[in-house]
This record gives sequence, C-alpha cells and structure tokens, in this order.
Amino acid sequence: MGRDVPALVFTREDRRRYRIKMQECLDAFALMLREARFESERPQVGLEIELNLVDDDAEPAMRNSDVLEAISDPAWSTELGRFNLEINVPPRRLTAGGPDAWESEIRSALNHADRRARSVGTRLLMIGILPTLRQEDIGEDTLSENPRYRLLNDQVFAARGEDLRIEIDAADRLRTYADTITPEAACTSTQFHLQVSPEEFAGYWNAAQAIAGVQVALAANSPFLFGKELWHETRIPLFEQATDTRPEEIKVQGVRPRVWFGERWITSVFDLFEENLRYFPALLPLCDEQDPAETLDRGDIPELPELTLHNGTIYRWNRPVYAVANDLPHIRVENRVLPAGPTVADTLANGAFYYGLTRALVEEDRPVWSRMSFSAAEDNLHAAARHGIDALLYWPGMGEVPVPELVLRRLLPLAHRGLEHSGMDAAWREPLLGVIEQRCVTARNGAVWQKEMFHHLAGTTHAGRHEALRRMTQVYIDYMHLNAPVHTWPVD
Repeated sequence: MGRDVPALVFTREDRRRYRIKMQECLDAFALMLREARFESERPQVGLEIELNLVDDDAEPAMRNSDVLEAISDPAWSTELGRFNLEINVPPRRLTAGGPDAWESEIRSALNHADRRARSVGTRLLMIGILPTLRQEDIGEDTLSENPRYRLLNDQVFAARGEDLRIEIDAADRLRTYADTITPEAACTSTQFHLQVSPEEFAGYWNAAQAIAGVQVALAANSPFLFGKELWHETRIPLFEQATDTRPEEIKVQGVRPRVWFGERWITSVFDLFEENLRYFPALLPLCDEQDPAETLDRGDIPELPELTLHNGTIYRWNRPVYAVANDLPHIRVENRVLPAGPTVADTLANGAFYYGLTRALVEEDRPVWSRMSFSAAEDNLHAAARHGIDALLYWPGMGEVPVPELVLRRLLPLAHRGLEHSGMDAAWREPLLGVIEQRCVTARNGAVWQKEMFHHLAGTTHAGRHEALRRMTQVYIDYMHLNAPVHTWPVD
C-alpha cells in the first residue's frame, strides 16, 4: 500500500535535501544491520490483493472512492486507477490456524466488501487485467483522487519528457502511446510478504528471483488488454513499459528501468537499498523531520521514511521492505510477480507453493542461484509471461524443460518439504499444493481458461470481440465466487 503525499511542486533544494536524507537513512540502516536490531523471532507472512471494480455489465466502474466509503474498513485503500481497490490482509504466522482459517478470513473480507460495493452499483473482480477495459477508459481522469497518484504521474513524465510507448506482440499486436501512467492501473496483482531475518534475506530474495518465472507460468491470468489477445501474463510487459521514466536515448545508454528484475544475485538486503540510491533519482523527494542517527542514539527505532518512500517508487518484482511494527523493525521480501485471482483458493495455493519452495531452496546445500545465471532467471520470467504454462524454462540440471514437468518432477516435492519444515503438516499441505499439481496435470490456469472461453463465446455466439470479452468476464465472476480452483472451470 502506497504512502499518501500532498500535492506540491518540488524544487532543486528539495532534491538536494532528499538525497542527503536518503544517505543518512542508508547509514542508519547499515548500523542497524550490524547491531542486529531486527525482529525475527516470530516471522509472519502477509498478503495484499489488488482488485478491479465493474458494473453489472462487467464494464469498468470508476467508483473506488464511493466503494471505499461504503466498505469503511482501514484494510482497504485506493490504487492508481479509479476502477481499482486494494486489500491489505493482516499478517499472520504461516501455520497459525491452518489454511482454512486464512481462507475463511480472506473470503469473509472480500465478500463483505463485495456486498458493500453492490450497494453503490459495482462489483469486485480478482483478475490480472480487466478484459473489458478499453483504451478510452485510460486517461488523466482515470487517476484516483489521492494526490499521490497525480504527483507520481507528473514526476514520471517530467523525467521522461515524452509520451509512453507501449508495444506488445502476440496473437494480436498492440501499438499505442499514453500521456499518463494510467495504463499501469490495468495491472492488478497479488503480493505475498515474507518476514525474514537480515541474515536470511539474501537467500530468500535470491530464491524468489530464481522461481519468479515458474510462479508466473503457473498462475498467468492476464491474456487480454484493450481488446487484444496478447501474452499469457501481459501484466509483466505492460507494467515494465507503463512506468518507464526513460526516453529511448536514455535506454540505450544502459540506464536501469524503474520496473526492474535486477542484475545480480545479492549477499545482503543492504545491496538492494544501496542500489536504489545509486541508480535511481527521486520521484517524490519529500523530507521528514526525523533524524535517523539521533533516533538511534537515544535508543529508539527510526522509520527511515525517505528510504522507504524512495523504495516504493522502484518497482522490483521482488522488493525489499523495511518497516516498524509494534516498535520493532523488521525486513520482508515482497513478492510482486503474480496477478490477482482467479479465486481465493488459487491465491492460497500460489502462496503455499511460493513459501514452501523458497524455504526449501534456501535450505539446500548448494543453492540454485550458485548454479544458475541471473540472466537465465530473468529470461525465465519473460518466457513465462509470454507463454504461460506452455513455456519452456531453464533449470539447473534439467536444461530447458516444460513447466509442468519441471514443477511435478523437481519443484513440487521441494515445496512440500519447505512447508513441512515450516510446521505445516500433510493434511494442510496436500490440498494446497494439490491445486498446483492439478494445474500442471491439466495444463490449465486462468490465462488458458480466459483464452478458451473467449474463443468459445466468439465462435458459438458470433458476438463481436468486446461483447465476447464482456460475457467471458461475467462468467469469470460467477466462477470466482464459487471458489473452485480455475483448473476445474468448464468452457461451454
């Protein structure tokens, strides 16, 4: 969830002061790492889900302020577009109460919010990209009312100096320009949080990077954008292009993009925060009065607001998070590669696979990142986004292998082991990872279902493209509420 900021204009002095404050925060963070001042005795997991708002015809509904007022719950917040909302599910221990308890909590929150949304003529939809979204739905008026988004938009275009170009080739071809960052609002994601100790962070981040492509291939759920059939997880290339502050001349100079996979395996969480300062100019240079060194000297915990705000404007697919909760600092890996949906059941299965597999990979004697190039992991991400569950991905000792074979033969047993070592018994593991297993056996995920259902409706009803997407989205909403995993959804 983003930090709110006021509407204002930044000066050169603001940017100079902010750079100094960020360095002071980084120095304080380094000192805290050396002195082991972090909560890690009772690590927790967390979950954020971004959702779309639609009307009764499954068309985008620009009503998030009205819906938030109707929900009246601080766990809910706006996102970039007026047709987006986000829920921040309270953190918990991975095995506390079991998966059923977490599923009941999430479904209860979503069902309550959907009932309140219906009271103002809208519905909630968990999907990677809203299929009925049209290009004319995206523009300056689409930005949410929170001044943070307009300020961020202005700063991105001030840095870029020209309109955004979006190009995606697949079954169809998309070529368009945008004069705001609102195409990013089309990207709705699931974000898994994993609290770890500073000593463990590098291993967990490296493991998350290594499996990012596998995660996307298994859970792809974003095949349509602006009426065009594109990548299985179109969210990936769209997000990379829709927040790019670099004009073409800067790109060819090798300047890093703000939506970034990274460029190397790391040895410490400090590496990532240091890269943030070294490579990326501030988009929102807002300074806080707190002096982090003085705060540490008197025995208190600094919030490091400049460091965290800057980190929030660098969109790593696996992002480091520093936060203070209950007067104790902690560090998290925020896993951001997955789309929203299709169901809560699918979401929890994706989470179980991620949490179990990363733990197992961290515990291996010879870590996978010591046997795999960083560029191979990045190539896997884009191959998975393009081809989904049909992708061929590289894995050490196996070479290029179909995703179902890789998961069933190698990664699913590791995920079981990791969850077992986390304290989750077989009665809890089997149903969750069984969903992943059946996705591989059937080679069906959300993107596959959307594509098949769209072509079925277009062929049998002779509906136009948008009408077929609209009907498909209505059927999707019905199945989403049934909460049966997407591999079981029929196409008829």
